[in-house]
Parts: sequence; C-alpha cells; structure tokens
Amino acid sequence: MSQALQGLKERLTVTWIMDSGLDDIAVWRTIWEQQERLLCRLKHAERLVEYRIHQDQWVAGDIQQARAHCRLLATAQTEMLVRRGSQKKAKRQRVPVEIRVCPIRLTYETQGRYTASTGGTSQQLLWLVEVCLPKTDLDPWLLVTDGPVTDADSAVRIFRMYRQRWAVEDNFKFVNDTLGWEEVQLLDLRGVRTLVSLGWVAPAFLYDLGITLQWQEVQLLARLGGWTVRQDRKPGKIVLTRGLRRLADMLATQAFLNRYIAHHGQLPPGI
Repeated sequence: MSQALQGLKERLTVTWIMDSGLDDIAVWRTIWEQQERLLCRLKHAERLVEYRIHQDQWVAGDIQQARAHCRLLATAQTEMLVRRGSQKKAKRQRVPVEIRVCPIRLTYETQGRYTASTGGTSQQLLWLVEVCLPKTDLDPWLLVTDGPVTDADSAVRIFRMYRQRWAVEDNFKFVNDTLGWEEVQLLDLRGVRTLVSLGWVAPAFLYDLGITLQWQEVQLLARLGGWTVRQDRKPGKIVLTRGLRRLADMLATQAFLNRYIAHHGQLPPGI
C-alpha cells in the first residue's frame, strides 16, 4: 500500500489510523520506515515510555502513569450510540467530548523488516491522547499519534480522525450482521455485486458518511423495507435492514430459478 501511495506522498501526509489490535511496535516501526505517520488506539497501558511532567523534565514509567499527566486541551461534541446517566438503553445522541494530551517518548529497536539496519535503538516523540465522554457508559479512548498535538485544533482533528474510523467499523458490523454472508454465497456474481453495493449504501446513510435520503438507492431500500415518504421521519436501521433482506430473498430466488432452468430446461409446468 505504501508503494501504491508513493506518488501521493510527494504532496500529502499518509497517516495510518489503526485499532488496538495493531498496538505493536513492530507495526509502528514499519510505518516509520516508510516515512508515514500513525494514529493508533492503545491496548497495552503497561507499555514503557518516558513522559513529561514539566516543561523540560521527563521521567520513565508506563502509559498508565503517563495518563495522570494528561492535561485538558480541547472539548468537542459528537453524535454516538451511547447510554448516558440514568438512561436504561443506549440511543444515538449528541454527547460532549473532553480531549486530554500528554507528550511521551518511546525508545524502540531499529532493526526493521525492510531496512538493512543491523540494530540499535531510536527514540520517537509521540502524543498520548485520552478521549473521555463524560457521564456515558463508554471507557475513555487511549490514542497515540506521532503527529504534533499542541493546541485545541490539532487535538480535535485527532479525535475526528479516529471517530471517522469508528464509523467505518460501524459500517462493517452493520454489513456483516445484515447481509448474512452464507446466504450471499448462494447468489450469482451479478446478484452478489448488487446486494453488496446496496449493503454499503445503507450504513453509509445511517452513519452520515456522505449519503443522504436523496439517493435513489436509499429510497429503494427504504421502500422495500416498508417505509413511506414522510418529511418528519427518515428511514432507520430496522427499515433498511428489512429492505436488504427482501432484496437478498429476491436475488437468491432468481439465482435458484436460473440454476433450475439451466439444469432442467424450464420451470415445472405448474409455475
């Protein structure tokens, strides 16, 4: 992927936005070898680093200890499916966000996968970013990035970058849960393409990723799901899921009938 992006890297910065499964120094080192940046959600709070407690004073410790020295740098708002306060169920709603930041330094071995380095160590300046959603049932996000986070604007930008990745994960979960890949395997290629294409349209609409109710594909799925045009109510997850299921049934039926005709020459006379 880095080679494919080589032309763009002459004028753009490439940043890898990763979940906690890639909290791995070997992965980070590979990214740095390619002169690219990273934004990663942390999994290992016990990772050893140095953190700054005063302007020029650094001490050794781990990520968990460094959190105590994060200072509030910015606030924001976002819309998420969460449970707040005494609410019994989670619902999609606007919630405040607090973003705290602390600079840290990571020492790592330079022996890499794609370089001729014979060993040694290097030190990388990073920023530990703690994102809190007060009075919700969500634990704070612990993020680390090698892009400078020194003011409110850069802190909010880091939050939005990871928040967009969260929306992508919501998309994957919705599509996986909705389409039922075992059923999709029964379709012919044209049916698979149709269903998967509309399957991505649905979550992109639900999670506000640039697709609106003006799209004919959204209206088709909504009407298949039983939605009637109303200015005061947009189609939701249940309606679009029902529309996709009906579409899957139609495509599976057509694929089955086509195979029957190919094998027997025609459908039974009574049909």
